[in-house]
Amino acid sequence: MSQSLWESEAAENAQPEEHVVEAAAESAVESAAEPVASSEALALSVDEFSALEERILRAVNLVKRERLTRAAAEERANAAEAQLREQMPIAENLQKEVGALHAEREHVRQRVERLLSQLDALEL
Repeated sequence: MSQSLWESEAAENAQPEEHVVEAAAESAVESAAEPVASSEALALSVDEFSALEERILRAVNLVKRERLTRAAAEERANAAEAQLREQMPIAENLQKEVGALHAEREHVRQRVERLLSQLDALEL
């Protein structure tokens, strides 16, 4: 019963260490059981795996079709832009011609009105 101060402290400190060792052992047992549980959760049946494989293949095919569709759309857009660049000078010339025709028509209308007013003046 005659323990020194050192020995009594060592005895007190030993008890918590035993609890730590026991807690670590329990934790190791629990963590060892978790991979088994998670591997069971990750285990797929053959049907589930086949369904997953089919979904992935459908997604891949969808992406391929979309890429082809996008490439075709880009080609059509580029062709349309090229055609627009070719047609723009023609359209501008036609607009100028229409403007000139409108101006000519207005000039002719004014001349006809002047002639009609002169005829009206003669009849009086």
